[in-house]
Amino acid sequence: MAVKVMIKRKVGENVAPELETLLRKMRALTIGRKGYISGETFHRVDKEGVSLVISTWQSIDDWREWTLSKERTELQEQIDKLLGAPTEYEVFEN
Repeated sequence: MAVKVMIKRKVGENVAPELETLLRKMRALTIGRKGYISGETFHRVDKEGVSLVISTWQSIDDWREWTLSKERTELQEQIDKLLGAPTEYEVFEN
């Protein structure tokens, strides 16, 4: 059963360029992962610096495997350090 993962981040202006580089690396790694279907990025219109990524996976197991991978955890640690706060995740299935 497919799952959708909501990934929420609060981004300060001073870190946006560096964050963009890290997120591009993350996206490039994600595209090649087993079970990855698609991803969309949104920027909140009423609050500056709030972004949402909706990532679609074939199964919760595929998502979990990706979240536990060394390559992802290393990049995610860099992203959270840069943001000064942890990234928020919510997983939904239909």
